[in-house]
Amino acid sequence: MIKEQKLAFDKRKVVYQIYPKSYKDTTGNGVGDLRGIIEKLPYLEELGVDVIWLNPFYPSPQRDNGYDISDYTAVNPLFGTMADFEELSQKAKEHGIELMLDMVLNHCSIEHEWFQKALAGGKYYQEFFILRDTPTNWVSKFGGNAWAPFGDTGKYYLHLFDITQADLNWRNPHVREELFKVVNFWREKGVKGFRFDVINLIGKDEELKDNTAFDGKPEYTDRPIAHDYLKMLNQATFGQDDNSMTVGEMSFTDIPNCIQYSNPDSHELDMVFNFHHLKVDYENGQKWTLKSFDFEELKTLFHTWGEKMSEGGGWSALFWNNHDQPRAINRFIDVKNFRNEGATMLAAAIHLSRGTPYIYMGEEIGMLDPDYDSMADYVDVECLNAYQELLTSGKTEAEAFAIIQAKSRDNSRTPMQWDASENAGFSTGTPWLKVGKTYRDINVENEKSGPIFTFYQQLIRLRKDLPIIAEGSYQSAYQDNSYIYAFERHFDGKQLLVLNNFFAKEVELDLPEAYQSGQVLLSNYPETNLSEKITLKPYQTLAIYQENLSSKQDNDQNGNYQYNG
Repeated sequence: MIKEQKLAFDKRKVVYQIYPKSYKDTTGNGVGDLRGIIEKLPYLEELGVDVIWLNPFYPSPQRDNGYDISDYTAVNPLFGTMADFEELSQKAKEHGIELMLDMVLNHCSIEHEWFQKALAGGKYYQEFFILRDTPTNWVSKFGGNAWAPFGDTGKYYLHLFDITQADLNWRNPHVREELFKVVNFWREKGVKGFRFDVINLIGKDEELKDNTAFDGKPEYTDRPIAHDYLKMLNQATFGQDDNSMTVGEMSFTDIPNCIQYSNPDSHELDMVFNFHHLKVDYENGQKWTLKSFDFEELKTLFHTWGEKMSEGGGWSALFWNNHDQPRAINRFIDVKNFRNEGATMLAAAIHLSRGTPYIYMGEEIGMLDPDYDSMADYVDVECLNAYQELLTSGKTEAEAFAIIQAKSRDNSRTPMQWDASENAGFSTGTPWLKVGKTYRDINVENEKSGPIFTFYQQLIRLRKDLPIIAEGSYQSAYQDNSYIYAFERHFDGKQLLVLNNFFAKEVELDLPEAYQSGQVLLSNYPETNLSEKITLKPYQTLAIYQENLSSKQDNDQNGNYQYNG
């Protein structure tokens, strides 16, 4: 075991994302809260996760679901008190769980005192924001121009997101100092994990230029200075902790930058999120469309990122679901016939891969999209606006509604389904968002002994037990197969082959000789006998572990196995 190269963080750990608003309500007001998370810590310990990532719970006007922060170092009364947070932090540790907080440091709410003081004429605070006499042609990620009038000063302020979210000027050392204080405030509360929202957008150039390409994104995305800022952030805050864990959300990014952000030698972040794989069911890159997912594109993305990040020493955060995505099981699986098989296959495809797996609440019990009946059930402003735009573009109400049903962010934000009682055991009051229709059947109480939850437990244990899963390299396999996403992991003379059938049909494969004498490490079907030819059942995942490969066998296998089905 090599000790001199100390890992920046523990690669055996698994993260569980909680959208606090929808997890567990203890007050009866229909909104989840911090005490609800405390109540469910034994459940999370039973699942086996190591870290809980909490979406923002800070004071906020909630124009962007809490990502518009008006106070970085307080708790929104909607979710509880600072005492509740401190208790959560302490009790989580008693259950062997650390907290990961969402840090939104690219922008703040215009209700934040910094912006208000700037608006009132404070020159010191005006330097906290990006003000210009003439706007560029950049488009906001929420639509419209990315600049808005700064009071009656004749100047404009930059808002890459909502008009109420003013971008912060990281070129100003006072801004950096204040933001580093924010991170250190939470470190002093015992927080070890940080997820940095759209952190690759913090590096704006001194001169801001027009650019028609991709709505202006190249002018402010992955700029070289962003790496310098992250090094400063690392040194001033979490880099002082041996056991910290950090992840950066990377918008519109690429592999070379992500290697640099996450390679330990860079001293920036531990890992990165990218979202390319969740756009493979977009027609012409447009979200508000209906399209079957493009498996070839999905496979190519996974292989390219897997191999390149492995070769470059970068590290990825692996995920299918989050608070901004409809549930992956509805996107990739025939849920009517193969919910259990599909859910477990999707889980294995990332948990056995190279990177840190993230589980989004409800994923571990196979929760589905809610299947709402009408637009009146939806609350997310993004999908409400999209519905109107779809009607304007000529879609019928039925066509527009079908698209919303498939793509709304509300699909993942429905209350956690704890049991079969009213409101799925989430709240004694009226939930802020209607519970999904399936809660009487699909809930924690029913599923804890079922195939999906127990499979997740098994995956989490395997990552802790087998170094090849946490540490091994990534190599694509069966690239030419039209139905299988497969990869190999290599570590310390051992090999692991992971086969994932992404379709509701049987697929026959030639199995390389090296693996015919291997051990079936994991399968979501009764054990498969290994021979020259094997048949994968619909949505089957099969992981084959080989401990003692001869050097000849090792050299003979190039990972490019042919499909003979």
